[in-house]
Amino acid sequence: MLVDDSAIVRGFMRRWLEEEPRIELVKVCSDGAQGVAEVVEARPDVIVLDIEMPNMDGLTALPHLRRLAPQAKVVMASTLTSAGAQQTVKALSLGAADFIAKPQASAMGGVDGYRRELVDKIIALGPRIVAMRGAPPAAAPRLRARPTTTMPPSVLVIAASTGGPNALPTFLGPIANRISAPILIVQHMPAAFTPVFAEKLESSIGKRCREAVDGDVLAPNTVLLAPGDFHMRVARSPVGRIVTLDKSEQVHFCRPAADPLFDSAAAAFGNRVLGVVLTGMGHDGRDGSGRIVAAGGRVIVQDESTSVVWGMPGAVAQAGHAEAIKPLKDLSQLALRMMNGEAA
Repeated sequence: MLVDDSAIVRGFMRRWLEEEPRIELVKVCSDGAQGVAEVVEARPDVIVLDIEMPNMDGLTALPHLRRLAPQAKVVMASTLTSAGAQQTVKALSLGAADFIAKPQASAMGGVDGYRRELVDKIIALGPRIVAMRGAPPAAAPRLRARPTTTMPPSVLVIAASTGGPNALPTFLGPIANRISAPILIVQHMPAAFTPVFAEKLESSIGKRCREAVDGDVLAPNTVLLAPGDFHMRVARSPVGRIVTLDKSEQVHFCRPAADPLFDSAAAAFGNRVLGVVLTGMGHDGRDGSGRIVAAGGRVIVQDESTSVVWGMPGAVAQAGHAEAIKPLKDLSQLALRMMNGEAA
């Protein structure tokens, strides 16, 4: 179901979705009020909801849509502005599953990327295709054995994407103030959004959290979020381990991406790394998790039942890099025990 007040936007999005054989466009609405009125009959699996609309905007419509169609996942269509970021982060806290940033009118070259991202997110959030009868069942993930000798990790690195803005506060809220080691987070978000999200995360977990700055020293009780449009890495320096930021090529169509952080953390800290991979589409974090465990570190992932999309954690688990696969709240407590050096 598509809800957008712009006839131009509705036109090209309708064309894109109708050309995609894996998607059925069940309803197109011109504002939030029409979306609320039509959603019960339309019964969508996914709703793409514009934020700025007359009559009823997306933020006002969102709680009504979630009440009337609790099965539907809502993707907020946002502008790449400070106001758009504030509204989008609020929508995520109200239960939207994900967001997509509209390309700016001055950068129409971004339309192809927007189309790919839109289709990928709708398919990832939609219902899973049931395997044909007689098809072999998918292999169960192989859990990696706990290292026989372990030291308390010196750093906690976390990766998240779709569903992450809600999963991160749930994961970190109960444990952030009980972990003294630095915590480094990659959440797939554009540059306009990460400062707002860092503020929101700080208020949710009750511990100082900010965007990382190039050259930041990894001091105790530090919580740093990778800024949008920058990869965040860890490096050794004369003053200790530091954060470096760069605009090298996107990884898995993302910048920031988790793999550069995980790779560099393994190189800088060796076996003193705990990696956590939360809900998200794609497989970012899979290769980096392999580097962490190859260096003697540990990796745990969120389970499928509590993930909005079990892409990233599922990829890590299927690759055999995960020591544990847990529901989000259990994962949080397991991470705390591991960071405190307790046997898990």
